[in-house]
Amino acid sequence: MNHTHTHTKGTILIPGSGPIVIGQAAEFDYSGTQAVKALRAEGYRIVLVNSNPATIMTDPEIADATYIEPLTPDALEAIIAQERPDFMLPTVGGQTGLNLAMILSENGVLEKYGVKLIGASLTAIRAAEDRMEFRRTMLAAGIPIPEGGPVVAVEEAWSVAEKAGYPLLVRASFAMGGTGAGWVYEPDQLPEAIRKAIAASPIGQAWVEESVLGWKEFELEVMRDKANNFVVVCSIENLDPMGVHTGDSITVAPAQTLTDREYQILRDLAKQVMRAVGVETGGSNVQFAVDPRTGRALVIEMNPRVSRSSALASKATGFPIAKIAALVAAGWTLDQITNDITGVTKASFEPSLDYVVVKIPRWAFEKFPGVDPTLGPQMKSVGEVLALGRTFPEALLKAVQSLEIGVDHLDGSGPKRETLNPFVVGTSVPGTGAEAPTTNQVLRRLRTPNAERLFLVYQAVRAEVPLEEIAEATGYDLWFLGQLREIANGEFGIRNWEGGIRNW
Repeated sequence: MNHTHTHTKGTILIPGSGPIVIGQAAEFDYSGTQAVKALRAEGYRIVLVNSNPATIMTDPEIADATYIEPLTPDALEAIIAQERPDFMLPTVGGQTGLNLAMILSENGVLEKYGVKLIGASLTAIRAAEDRMEFRRTMLAAGIPIPEGGPVVAVEEAWSVAEKAGYPLLVRASFAMGGTGAGWVYEPDQLPEAIRKAIAASPIGQAWVEESVLGWKEFELEVMRDKANNFVVVCSIENLDPMGVHTGDSITVAPAQTLTDREYQILRDLAKQVMRAVGVETGGSNVQFAVDPRTGRALVIEMNPRVSRSSALASKATGFPIAKIAALVAAGWTLDQITNDITGVTKASFEPSLDYVVVKIPRWAFEKFPGVDPTLGPQMKSVGEVLALGRTFPEALLKAVQSLEIGVDHLDGSGPKRETLNPFVVGTSVPGTGAEAPTTNQVLRRLRTPNAERLFLVYQAVRAEVPLEEIAEATGYDLWFLGQLREIANGEFGIRNWEGGIRNW
């Protein structure tokens, strides 16, 4: 590309995301490698720092200089003093990269060595990651958000809780994967939740906000460049309602139950959020809660960096978010970057999908016997599967078969059927002598989100429990339950086909 950029070629320091932990895993290695390759191809010298040697990013041929060092401010300062980079790109290193950029900016290291942040400014990082600053920024821009506030001690939490009302969501500021987050239903649960969140926050701050439990959750992956070009790369819808961490929720792309009017509202809000936070170049993830009864939309969170959802959106659409985010951070505009798939259109064209992508998280509670398997605001899955299909049922069934849990279908059939706990209303559980659960018992069980809930919902659909009652118990949209009924009808049709069914 022979274009004029905002700076000449130089050296870029890129911090990795560190060890693989729940909430920050191989997605960031995938994204970071994309970014490094793209920038090297354009003539930049890349200095990579990561504490995890078991990554593709740290392969010798990926970067010009690779340091396997602790991702601490002191270690990065020593590397900066040695390598003298011109720029630092913190947006492909997950939450770790942003936190390091904040610390190195605030303690004067970047200024001392003349290192410029690209991809996200200090102002944008602070506005998005500091809950109080984010709240101020959103309110100043007239963007709707949940009621809430920051606290640094249990004593401060009571007045915020009284104003917001119970139940409450308590989160840790500057934390990843929902670490330290929890729901508070009664006042006597508040002190412990606040202490836990403060301990999990790098800055010792908890955030208390009003509950949007049961609302529908959506995400938009968006991109902006220095010329103010703005594109929505992908819309993502969570099957599970608010209350379950998005990393633990079954998700589908593109969003299936938004009306065009609702989608345009979310699109406009995402654009306003990026401008208000100050993300001038790069990709961001904006999360929304939408009240299924009124359609009221609130902005829940914004990540001014490449995220887990960015990797999902990249694979779902073929739009290499990390690569393009790195290039626009380095000065290109979206209309100057060619789409790798078409070879003709530019990155300023929003992807349009004529297929459906489903992600199902993969849990490993059998390896952590002491962990509560109930799903909530703190992420617990250790991986995920991604499947594509022309329809939602096709993609969903492909994803179920890909889970490698010994189950081939939503009815629990497969070599390890006993690993699940299927039930059928009105029928005793085979081999147990136990009486069949009543409809009320089934619905009560469906209210608790866990790794088996999708399979249990399908069993309830097969047993002809009214979809409206299942929707009320789970928060699943009726459209998705209707799709499960279509799968069940197809299953019954095949089983009852007069020609029989071959035993594979």
